[in-house]
Amino acid sequence: MSDRLEIRKTFKLVINGAFPRSESGRSYEVQSAQGGFWANAAQASRKDLRDAVVAARAAQGKWWSATAYNRGQILYRWAEMAEERRDELAEHVRASEGVSRDAAQATVSAAIDRIVWYAGWTDKITQVLGGANPVAGPFFNFSLPTPSGVVVVFAPQDDSLLGFVECVLAPLAVGNTVVAVTSTTRPTPAMVLAEMTETSDFPAGVVNVLSGFVDELAPHAATHGDVDGLDLSGVDEGADELARLAAGTIKRVYRPRPLEGDPLRRLRSFVETSTVWHTIGQ
Repeated sequence: MSDRLEIRKTFKLVINGAFPRSESGRSYEVQSAQGGFWANAAQASRKDLRDAVVAARAAQGKWWSATAYNRGQILYRWAEMAEERRDELAEHVRASEGVSRDAAQATVSAAIDRIVWYAGWTDKITQVLGGANPVAGPFFNFSLPTPSGVVVVFAPQDDSLLGFVECVLAPLAVGNTVVAVTSTTRPTPAMVLAEMTETSDFPAGVVNVLSGFVDELAPHAATHGDVDGLDLSGVDEGADELARLAAGTIKRVYRPRPLEGDPLRRLRSFVETSTVWHTIGQ
């Protein structure tokens, strides 16, 4: 019988390309779907959220100024790394959601495919959402989609991986930087995926991921003056009040609604439309 002491992992936060513990020193136990101990997760504080927003703001210009093709390649690299670690991801999905190994593998496959889908849109979104406008005069007039800026997303509470991917990839694909808060009770699949950003060529600060409690972090995200967009997918209660708070700093707020037949709805959610005029040369 081995007397080796088991090392129980504590998942750290992902802020500015590093893996800090919460500045408060807090962590909490994550249980498996069967009710047993699964892992420890850092419990992000208000200051951790602020630090992540500062990192995202500093990285936003660099991420948007990269070519759309380059952003797509970086997202695709993230999918490649997830493919290499798909068994680890599936084990975390299985433990978090209490599904069979085959079902967990299917969820991981769907999540990876979704990353690839969004990666493919990075260099196409301008053609689809932009356009040349008719004007009376010797000018060109173009409408171009531009990112909102820094987007805070709250991933769905009952979907440990695929919901997280859906929330994070849409704003990233159109040039925003992201601060994502995982499911509180099922954070580990998202945190495993987030760990891969360190070696996926993302500039530091583009993807920041926090684990913790929605009711603690959401009000601060809603009122933060340097947050441009808010995705409330993972907010089960109090979404109306958060949307009201967000109006004080004129944020875009995304609240999922059934929009059948519109696969681009999330890509549209966090872009602005800029109008550019240019004289017609001789």
